[in-house]
Amino acid sequence: MAPSDERYVIALDQGTTSSRAVLIDRQGRMVDCVQRPFQQIFPHPGWVEHNPQDILFSQIGSLTELLNKHDLSASQIDSIGIDNQRETTIVWDPTTGQPVYNAIVWQCRRTAPIIDEVCGTPEVGRSIRAKTGLIADAYFSASKIAWILRNVPGARERAEAGELLFGTVDTWLIWVLTGGLVHATDVTNASRTMLYDIHEGRWDKELLDLFDIPASMMPEVRRSSGSFGETSYPGVPAGIPITGVAGDQQAALFGQCCFEPGQAKNTYGTGCFMLLHTGHEARESRNNLVTTIVASPPQVEGTEYALEGSVFVAGALIQWLRDELGIIQNAAETEYLAKSVPDTGGVYIVPAFTGLGAPYWKPDARGAIYGLTRGTSRPHLARAALEAIAYQIADLSSAMAADAGKPLALLNVDGGASANDFLMQFQADLLGCELRRPQNTETTSLGAAFLAGLATGFWSGTDELRALRESDDVFTRSMDPMRVQVLLAGWHEAIRRTI
Repeated sequence: MAPSDERYVIALDQGTTSSRAVLIDRQGRMVDCVQRPFQQIFPHPGWVEHNPQDILFSQIGSLTELLNKHDLSASQIDSIGIDNQRETTIVWDPTTGQPVYNAIVWQCRRTAPIIDEVCGTPEVGRSIRAKTGLIADAYFSASKIAWILRNVPGARERAEAGELLFGTVDTWLIWVLTGGLVHATDVTNASRTMLYDIHEGRWDKELLDLFDIPASMMPEVRRSSGSFGETSYPGVPAGIPITGVAGDQQAALFGQCCFEPGQAKNTYGTGCFMLLHTGHEARESRNNLVTTIVASPPQVEGTEYALEGSVFVAGALIQWLRDELGIIQNAAETEYLAKSVPDTGGVYIVPAFTGLGAPYWKPDARGAIYGLTRGTSRPHLARAALEAIAYQIADLSSAMAADAGKPLALLNVDGGASANDFLMQFQADLLGCELRRPQNTETTSLGAAFLAGLATGFWSGTDELRALRESDDVFTRSMDPMRVQVLLAGWHEAIRRTI
């Protein structure tokens, strides 16, 4: 039980496969965490859905369990910060509070034909890129909203009558937690919809018209660190301010204390997401990365940006080994298996289960395994899976270095798979730069908490946040550079054959 005179920030970490409530003290320590998984829905090949009520109940359930477990009152909670799976799209009726369809998840590829139809000309693609910083793709929210309006009976008419609301998962949670009083998102989540002009700081009418989406559906866009209302939901203590919101990857960048241009992080989660802070410069990528808005401290004027590369399948590849192939019992087992063999025996796995993300952007690519022989064993496959994650990040790093004009000297790492020492060492071998893994790898929830606590004065500023960071684990290259080149050449041949 928490001391009665202590105060905390709670991070609601709403992810792709589970929802968590994380209790964080003034020293930036994770006091406790309650996690609740929810169902993944796959109606057709390439389709991925969540029931929005499952998301809500898992998140509210984890929050109330955490509060009850520590007998916490509203007065002991300084604020709530929210980080969330980005791009995932929910449309609901504000009168009834009921979604009109399941949430269409960021991984879902069903709307690729809409992208081909709407964004099929180079001129449209260039316009989208210039305004939003994004590559026209089904990954982002715009085509997902369009699909719901096209395919759910009555949705088009109700939306045009102003009777439906859209939101990414943060917006859905804020709306419900505030009793329907606040329909808002933050700039980081807005920048992932493919409908928000990241330079002008507004929803773009031409893009809304392009996808035939009524402007009345769109939430108000606010800074990531600031007021998003107060809790007003049955079973949750009333009056707790919600003062921090960011998409999960921008929250992780903030939680890694990457507040300055040139600082970079990679999160090893269901997918992998590498961000390089570029300050107030919205740098356009020439290497198939995207430009996105980052979460800024309250003291920073104007908008700050990052270059981002997204890998669709990372930790999900390890889950596939466990759940579909049954060759491991848990993720931690992969490290032992990988170290039990000197190499993969020439095996490469290209995990394009839902297409290839950056820097290739090949939505029609599908997963493949190359180099199988009669001697290929469980350890070889486990090692090849871990190496596949690292190879994808090496490709992102190369693209980022080309855009930035210099290679990365340091990469901050976090996420569940970053606990795997084999993977981190292999990653350092491929990149040839220093990797730093913080003692607390839960930087996503920490970032959401930091944003919330800065808005209320719970923490004084970014200097205090930097001082809270504990010592890091450091990984540097130990592999011969010539060996690295041979391995990368094999990987790139596997990619070539796949696409």
